[in-house]
Formats: sequence, C-alpha cells, structure tokens
Amino acid sequence: MALLHILRYPDRRLHKVAARVERVDGGIRKLIKDMANTMYAAPGVGLAATQVDVHKRVIIIDVSETRDQLNVFINPELTAASGEAEREEGCLSVPGVFEKVRRAERITVRALDGDGSPFTLQAEGLLAVCIQHEMDHLEGKVFVEYLSRLKQQRILARLKKQGRRAPQPEAGRPVL
Repeated sequence: MALLHILRYPDRRLHKVAARVERVDGGIRKLIKDMANTMYAAPGVGLAATQVDVHKRVIIIDVSETRDQLNVFINPELTAASGEAEREEGCLSVPGVFEKVRRAERITVRALDGDGSPFTLQAEGLLAVCIQHEMDHLEGKVFVEYLSRLKQQRILARLKKQGRRAPQPEAGRPVL
C-alpha cells in the first residue's frame, strides 16, 4: 500500500469532475487501499479520489473512534436528504482550516461497495456530513466554496502563509 499525495486547495485539479467507475476491478481495489492508508496516516476521516488526483467517483470514510470501520462508496448518489444542520468541517486538502457549513442533516445514499455490490445507506450526523463533503469533491467542489468571498480570501492568505510551514492536525477535530 502506498501513501498518495493529497492535493491542496486552491489546486485546480480539485475542481475536476470525477468520472463514473465502470468496473470495480483490481485497480479500483488498490486505489481504495492506498486511499485508506493515506487517509488514516493524514489523519482524516474521509477522502475522495479527486483529492489524490484520481478523477473517479470513489470516496472512503471512517468516522469510528477505533478507526477500523472503513466505508467505501463507489459512484455514490444521494437519493434523499432532509433537515438542515450546521457543523464545523475541515478538509485534508485545506489543512488547518475549520469552518461551519450548512448541509442536510439526514441523507440516503446509493452506491457500490469495494466489491462492486450495490447498497443503500441512511446516514445522519457526522457520517451524513462526511458523505456530502466527499461527494462535493467528486463534483469538483471544496467546502470553503460554501463560505463568503471574504472568508475564502482570508483562507487563501492563511494557506499561502502555511505553505512556508507544515500545519499540524488539531486533536479532537475530524478532518474530512
């Protein structure tokens, strides 16, 4: 398993729309393993293939305390969304930045698992937020784009400054 390079905002490759996975094969399974290795090492709770410059509709998420409950979503589609919640989000592609974003509180998602079998999942709370956040990456959208123009400019300035030193992850804050 390899550690993959995570693209950093505002890299234009983060805005590329991911293509559907036509067949779950050994290459996709290797991608999933490498993404998981990368996500756990970062450390994060979610990662989209787009973030590692692979523009395929694959996301992985593990919001468990024990970091051993990996969820794989290939070609995910939201089939229902209800309620509204505002939660603080962070992103491995936007290191050190945490901002509140409003999203659906409960969702239903349909996808393929790591073996290519279809499933449907109802989610709420952090898992629902993570799914929506990672699915945005597949559409070429980064969470900071939900924020005001002024906040986006401040974040870009902070990231430029951070570029001179490596940001440290903050304990207790999930990074998607």
